[in-house]
Amino acid sequence: MTAASIPAAPAKRRNRGQLASTIFMIVMTVLWIVPILFALYVALRPIASTSKYGYVSLPHGGLTLSNFTNAWTQGQMVHYFLNSVWITVPAVILTLAMASAVAFILTRVKFRGSIALLILFTAGNLLPQQAIITPLYWIYTQLEVPTFLSSSGVLYNTYLGLIIINVTFQLGFCTFVLSNYMKSIPAEMYEAARVDGAGLFTQWWRLTLPMCRPALAALATLLTTWIYNDFFWATVLMSTGSKRPITSALNDLQGQFVSNQNMIAAAALIAAIPTLVVYLVLQKQFVAGLSLGSSKG
Repeated sequence: MTAASIPAAPAKRRNRGQLASTIFMIVMTVLWIVPILFALYVALRPIASTSKYGYVSLPHGGLTLSNFTNAWTQGQMVHYFLNSVWITVPAVILTLAMASAVAFILTRVKFRGSIALLILFTAGNLLPQQAIITPLYWIYTQLEVPTFLSSSGVLYNTYLGLIIINVTFQLGFCTFVLSNYMKSIPAEMYEAARVDGAGLFTQWWRLTLPMCRPALAALATLLTTWIYNDFFWATVLMSTGSKRPITSALNDLQGQFVSNQNMIAAAALIAAIPTLVVYLVLQKQFVAGLSLGSSKG
């Protein structure tokens, strides 16, 4: 064996590892994209064709865009899109504002129990939503709120109720991420601000928030995707179909006895367009959000 042949084995193992990783990613990509392509295929087929030949069959009778036009008109997609906007935009803004304020206090104000409080915020994200739906449902139907917040006097079946529940469940994760990000801001900057007479609010508003723009942009992208795509809370805590956001409103397209799965598939693809646009526009922030909070503990 010559000295030149010694690195050959590690190089081969490295190449094999890269090849295995590539094959794995290709397989996972195919498994992820096949259902979407199948949904597109179903949405482009007339219902008469699928009723006669089944969904897994050749496109007898050709393809058509009629399912998309019917879903847009009969499904009142614009109305439900606006419902999603009324819920998603306030929820994202409130979550980021509250999480950044809490993270700032936990990071920059020294007090006993700050670590335990941060752990408590994080632990809230580990609680399954289904495990607390019964007490939450009771609270939403029984807890009285001022009539200017809800005409019915309760949070159930209101936009405010969905905004509150989304903010509550996203607050812990955002607080954890932002607190870790804020730890990377040099303490000298806050000392200089205090010397200039800046109070806590000024330090948070004029110093911390501008420094956290990358983290806030990444979290805003993730939150928009998560809250917009919410199906569980909007189905359980919203009884009036006309008030539901777009994702849960798709459930109303199913008839009692017969369901037009072709039109439902088309409506589902239309409903996915906003999140796709958000991802394409804010792709860098979205990818950065996957690793937020991992650099510092």
